Parts: sequence; structure tokens; C-alpha cells
Amino acid sequence: MLNPQWLRTFATLGEEGSFTRSADRLGLTQAAVSQHVRQLELELGPLLIRSPRRLEFTPAGLLLLEYCREADHAERRLRQRLVEADHTPGEVSLITPGSIGLCLYPLLMDLQQRWQGLSVRHRFAPDTEVLREVLENRYELGVLALRPDDARLSVTHFAEEPLELVVPAGRHADQWDDLARLGFIDHPDGQAMATRLLSRRFPDAPGVRQLPCHGFSNQIGLILEPVSRGLGFTVIPRFARQAFARQDQLQVIQNGTQVVDNLWLIHRAEWPLSPSARRVVEFLRETMMNLALHRINNGRPG
Repeated sequence: MLNPQWLRTFATLGEEGSFTRSADRLGLTQAAVSQHVRQLELELGPLLIRSPRRLEFTPAGLLLLEYCREADHAERRLRQRLVEADHTPGEVSLITPGSIGLCLYPLLMDLQQRWQGLSVRHRFAPDTEVLREVLENRYELGVLALRPDDARLSVTHFAEEPLELVVPAGRHADQWDDLARLGFIDHPDGQAMATRLLSRRFPDAPGVRQLPCHGFSNQIGLILEPVSRGLGFTVIPRFARQAFARQDQLQVIQNGTQVVDNLWLIHRAEWPLSPSARRVVEFLRETMMNLALHRINNGRPG
């Protein structure tokens, strides 16, 4: 590949017709301009006919000048297309755990309706898969519940998500015996989440494994279905509870003890986000912040 600096020097020489003027324009010495031309001639053969009165280009030199003009036009077109790309929506790929995904996906659909040309590819996956898919560049953006320690990733705080004790509407859970009577609706992270929350609320209790289990579902959108039908209670992240359609059939038990998870936005650190992804991230951050402020101002769990 020909050295771009040598080509710029040769193109300038073609415009100026003089080693002296070319050197002044480029901020180089005449010796440097001559050196660049000699390097090109070693690659391509004689390019100039030097005479005291004027500078002439050989047929090869004229072809090289034409190549320089074409390369300059190609670079200009590339830069113009890059500028246009900044304003042209494209595909944005996002991979998240289930709970936050239930919150984000409808928001992304809202944005897609307003931003013609945007395409959203979203996948629900556990943390380990989110991490792998972003590292292997199959998804541009990811959200994790556990902050990764990997120099290849850019990691920023995205949102907070409390765990919630959810019971059927009209039921209470002031005592451990209340939970035992209700029974536990389990899910893939249910035992771990319930242990983290209930061990704080009922520190003297025997533990969630001692409670009767009244059901299990590995579908994030269905975990609350048996709870809404009065079949038991569960512990689930807030965003998953908020996504359930029949909120009037649920009750969140508040007693001042909270377990709050931080959610982290990740992408590969080696290259910048695409313009579409930047806009999506800005939109989601602003929307999530407004939702959090709304909950605070209304004094409700959400």
C-alpha cells in the first residue's frame, strides 16, 4: 500500500507545479518533498521529468495524479456517508436478564414507533450469557445485575431494582407463619432472592427452604400468575412485578427492609457505540430516571 503522506505530497506537487511552493504549502522542506517523490518512484518507476524551467509528469506520473484525485474523492464520500450515518437509524441489539427486559422492551417499542427506521433486536438471557454475547460482539449492548470486571468492557451504572415480597391482593404477610400458610411460588432465582430478602425481614425464621412450595415457573412473565390467583407468594424483582398486567390482584408487602440490586450497562470498550445505540441509551436512561422520580414523588413502590 502506498504511503498516504507520499501521495499527499505528490498531489500537492501536481497542483503547485513546484517543489518550493509544495514544500511551503505542506510545511515541509524541499528535501522532504524530493524524498517522498523518490520513494514513490522506487515503487512505480519514473514519475517526473525535472528541468530548470518547469516540471513535467511522465505518463505514470499523470496516472498517479488521477489516482490521487480519485482517492481524495473517495475519502470525501466516506466522510460524508459517516456524517449521514450519524442521523440515520439502524439496528440496535440489546441483551438483558428477564426482569429488566420486561421493563425495557416496551420502552424500546415506544421509541421505535417514534423513530422511523430504527430496528430493535432484544434477547432475554441470564447474566453469564449476557456477558458472553457482548464480549463476543453478538450484541452491542447488555445489562447485568452483577458488575463485571473485564478490561474489554465499558461498564456504567444503569438503574436500581429492589426485590419485592409479593402476595395475593388482600392477604397479609406480617409473620413467618403467614408465609407458610400462603406457600412459596418458586422460579429459577426464587430461592436465592427469597433468602436475601426474607432473611432480613425474618432473621429468626428457619429459612425459605422450609416453606411449602406451591408452584414453579421458569417464564418471567408467568411467575406472578399463581400469586394473582391466590396460590402463594413469591419474591421477585420490581420490574418483573410492574410488567404484570393485573396489578389489582397483587400486593407488595412493605416493612422498611429493602434489598436493592444495581444494574449495569455494558458494551465493548474498544470501539464507540453506534449513533443509534447512543440515542437508545440516552432515551432509556432518561426514561428510567423519570420513572424512579415518579415513584419517589408518589411515595409508592411502583
